[in-house]
Amino acid sequence: MKKNYVKVLGGLAIILSNFHALAQEQAERTLNEVVVTASRSPRKQSEIGRVIRVIGAKQLAQSQGRTLPEVLNNVAGLQLSGAGNAFGSNISVFTRGASAGNTLILIDGVPVNNASGISGEYDISAFAIDQIERVEILRGVNSTLYGSDAVAGVINIITKHPKENKLEADVLGTAGNYNSHKEAIGLNGNINKTGIALNFANTSTKGFSVSNDKAGTAGFDRDGFKQLSFNTRLNQQFTNRFSASANLQLTQNRFDLDGGAFDDDMNYTGKNSFLFGGVNFKYRTGNSGELSLNVNQNNVNNTYNNLLDGKSSSRVDNKGKITYSELIWTSPLVKGLDITSGLNYRTQKSDQLFESTSDFGPYNSYISSDTAHNNIFSGFTNLFLKTDAGFNFELGGRYNHHSVYGNNYTYTVNPSFVIAERYKIFASVASAYKVPSIYQLYSQYGTLKLKPEKSTSYEGGVDLEFVPSKVTFTATGFVRDINDLIYFYTDPKTFVSVYRNGNKQNDRGFEFELNTKPLNKLGFNAWYAFVKGEGKQFDGTKLVKTEFLHRRPKTSFGANTNINLTKALSWSIIYKYTGKRTDPVFNTTTFKTDILTHASYHIFDTYLQLNATDKLTLFADLKNLFNTEFVEWEGYNVKGFNFNAGLKYQIK
Repeated sequence: MKKNYVKVLGGLAIILSNFHALAQEQAERTLNEVVVTASRSPRKQSEIGRVIRVIGAKQLAQSQGRTLPEVLNNVAGLQLSGAGNAFGSNISVFTRGASAGNTLILIDGVPVNNASGISGEYDISAFAIDQIERVEILRGVNSTLYGSDAVAGVINIITKHPKENKLEADVLGTAGNYNSHKEAIGLNGNINKTGIALNFANTSTKGFSVSNDKAGTAGFDRDGFKQLSFNTRLNQQFTNRFSASANLQLTQNRFDLDGGAFDDDMNYTGKNSFLFGGVNFKYRTGNSGELSLNVNQNNVNNTYNNLLDGKSSSRVDNKGKITYSELIWTSPLVKGLDITSGLNYRTQKSDQLFESTSDFGPYNSYISSDTAHNNIFSGFTNLFLKTDAGFNFELGGRYNHHSVYGNNYTYTVNPSFVIAERYKIFASVASAYKVPSIYQLYSQYGTLKLKPEKSTSYEGGVDLEFVPSKVTFTATGFVRDINDLIYFYTDPKTFVSVYRNGNKQNDRGFEFELNTKPLNKLGFNAWYAFVKGEGKQFDGTKLVKTEFLHRRPKTSFGANTNINLTKALSWSIIYKYTGKRTDPVFNTTTFKTDILTHASYHIFDTYLQLNATDKLTLFADLKNLFNTEFVEWEGYNVKGFNFNAGLKYQIK
């Protein structure tokens, strides 16, 4: 079987290499690269006391057969648990080992959450890859600028913006195994002072069984997945100083589910709907400053229906709504000293329904938005000092007032030093927080006595550009201490369950990254990440040591090679190693949780792209080339060898 894959790849390379056209320029990473996520304003990497990883337009264009979780899963320090499972599976983003919900997701710089979920985390699979211009990934705390959930990292998903001074359209189509296909159309450009970026994508697959057929005789059915996604952005330049924009993202996922680990279910279906939209107004002041106003709405609806056997059934219908408004001012104060200040206000509410019938009778649980709602008001100021000698310094603080738990504060201290504009040394000490979710406060297990989880993080490292645009190396080490960790407690005598504060978590680790471009036609990057965590959990009488980093490997590393075989043809090889992970599984015989250990594994992917003409691009994306068997979650299937091939045509 492995020999067949090699023959297929070789044949594709020979056929495609007969075409001739201009190849896209190899992506480069330098300290002059401009990013926005770390400071909420455009700055060069050399000026920022952090390392921002950017997934640019070229890499996304070479990922048309992938989902966003699959792309992010090959970034150092990120582990997207569930990315290898069946289509439509829940995805948990673990940044530097931190639990789900500690990585803040942004859409064009605006925080998004799921008010209907237990942890409040936003589903990263809500984004179609075709609608994204670039992704900026900040590993490390940034609660001072972004508030709750930015404990371990921030992922800023920047949607496609109007670019050219004329309207251009494109169409895309792909097909692959599991009876998968995708179609997308887009429109992008500017007419006078009005810009539009519009995209619609349809993704569908018949998939495979979510649950693993352990016995191999039950004939588990296929579980399909379908995603419809629409995104649009309008820009209007009224004057040289005043502009406005509006954006709307709508996504609907429909999918089949199973009853659980090793448990098929032919009558279990789910639907997730996501709405994110808002307006932004910007006014540029005379001293190169800017005043920006954002107003956004973020709605999530999750519905699950299960008709078990005609007698037993269950239905879940959870709705969450978040309204977010923010006013931000950035301006130079004196030469070399800039200020960023902001005020924001967020309200959130949720309606949640669970109804079931069984041999034990009916059971119902409801949460109403009439009572399940709260708000948080925040104000922050961040000062940024840049000197001609190469020394940069960031100092920031944030005040938060929550309508339930009251006040809390965060801070950031982040010095860095750049030598010869090529060698950066940095360090930071910062605090962060994560608010309790609506479910943790208002469900039958909730309590209004919960406090936010609070953390302090220490980070230091180097970002070295040995040869400009040719060889760069980064090394980062971190320590993260979390207190008042929210946990689910069940009284062993009364079996009454409730959420509580009290657990602790101490994580530490490091990351290495190497980017090289030894030849104009050859690019190579590699990374290594290590994280170790130790928790302390309340057992009813005292704190005892425990392991919290389930489904997260201590060690992972990867490599990516990109070769321009001809002027028209490029070839990428992507590799990732995932180390051993623990997985908690409830034992129905002993009624206790067993901790399993899953073996490490290696995954090889490859991607071929041909620019047949200046308008037509052909591509083939082959994943898990050697059909490696591995386990993400005990009792659930993962994707074996799979591929997508297709074309993109631009109408200019």
